[in-house]
Amino acid sequence: MKSSGIQRVYAVLLAAGKGRRIGGPVPKQYRKLCGRPILAHTLLSFDAAPSVEELIVVTMEEEYIRQEILSRYPVKKAVSFVKGGAVRQESVRNAIRAIPGEGIVVIQDGVRPLTAVEVIEKCIAAARQYGASAAGMPVKDTIKETDGDGFSIHTLDRSRLWLVQTPQAFRLSLLRKAQEKAEEDHYLGTDDSSLVERLGHPVRLVEGGYTNIKITTPEDLEIAERYLESGGRTG
Repeated sequence: MKSSGIQRVYAVLLAAGKGRRIGGPVPKQYRKLCGRPILAHTLLSFDAAPSVEELIVVTMEEEYIRQEILSRYPVKKAVSFVKGGAVRQESVRNAIRAIPGEGIVVIQDGVRPLTAVEVIEKCIAAARQYGASAAGMPVKDTIKETDGDGFSIHTLDRSRLWLVQTPQAFRLSLLRKAQEKAEEDHYLGTDDSSLVERLGHPVRLVEGGYTNIKITTPEDLEIAERYLESGGRTG
């Protein structure tokens, strides 16, 4: 399970979603957060991560991102673009198929702008050692299982439960195998780590921080703004 040696690291930033839950005509990855588009915050965090060598943006709007984001918030690292799929899993599949050879790939939600550079680096290090990693945090609330009609039937042991986030990092060969198996079985997972788990390969969890939120609703945007305005940082 363990692996040694330095491998090239690619960061895949998922920015093809429509973000309907946040409302308004502008997709959420382009909404402003403290004066910058949300996606710009995410790009700059990964540009600052020492281990990341190339940024791959999955989108249907390459020209818009080049002209409205990268021209105003330039990054130092090489940036390439891949077209998004109908669903997240297909978008990731398109991205990893565009990567030549082997290495480490880090998958990140484009609308998760508060990820610290330290978290990115820890996920990469864990993927190098164990093959697969994911950021997350232990749950703080009591979690109930329901019967589907709104009635609680079981209380889960929260000492063993985590809220899973991105980044998620993998050896490319492992994620390719997991994607192929999911495609063969017509399985649609909620994240990339779930595909790897189906192969029987454990995923090392890394603490990402409770502020490492995904911007999904207007309330999330307000929380992120308050965090940054109070002096919070991603690096």
